Amino acid sequence: MNKPFPIWLARFVIAVTLAWAGAGSLLRGGESRELPDDGMPAILLFSKTTGYRHDSIPDAIAVITQLGADNGFQVDATEDGNAFTDDNLSQYQAVVFLLTSGTVLDDDQKAAFERFIQAGNGYVGVHSASDTEYDWAWYGQLLGAYFSSHPDIQSAEIDVQDFDHPSTYFLPDVWVRTDEWYNFQTNPRDNGVNVLATLDESTYSGGQMGDDHPIMWYHEFDGGRSWYTAMGHTSESYAEPLFQQCLLGGILYAMGQAPEP
Repeated sequence: MNKPFPIWLARFVIAVTLAWAGAGSLLRGGESRELPDDGMPAILLFSKTTGYRHDSIPDAIAVITQLGADNGFQVDATEDGNAFTDDNLSQYQAVVFLLTSGTVLDDDQKAAFERFIQAGNGYVGVHSASDTEYDWAWYGQLLGAYFSSHPDIQSAEIDVQDFDHPSTYFLPDVWVRTDEWYNFQTNPRDNGVNVLATLDESTYSGGQMGDDHPIMWYHEFDGGRSWYTAMGHTSESYAEPLFQQCLLGGILYAMGQAPEP
């Protein structure tokens, strides 16, 4: 596994790249890109917001783009729902709903994404991906649980429950970090997910889910793969080596590219 990429350097790299290309690396209007000759696998980063917008979105894009460069996959970023067509999505192995919020796709775009997952591809949800598309029942099942509320940003202890996954095998038993900790409308276990990590509500203020508070999980759904983390609110999150590696493992799982832990 390559060393985590410093966030200041990631920001510089993506800024220079976009300036050189005239922002051409951001797909607009459902544009298709040509695959490299080596057929490099690819993911689509989707960060459209119609509700709350996180200041950390540029940091997240920069770091995930560099993770792709370091680990052999192409990363395309967009906020255009027109990228959700059968033809355009066929270029990708996974789509990352990166800090999305609100209603972000129309009915045709939703149908194309459902077919994408049913074809055996993957979904990654980061943080406010669970504050997205409340009226799309299929998306709620793919995701696992919708956002309910959160207390102020603070430190908390995360209890890792499952180390047999590419997003967790390297983590300590108890992972202490600072973030915005989500409560959910329902327990995602009730939707059949595999819980990877839970929050210890005794270590922070504002938890509302009791002794079983999942914060990261995965499952197979409707022919595809889904991985979600509620972490990633702050820009500082994307500078954390363990969080970077966690994101990488989740993305590789969703792509179907993850090696055995």
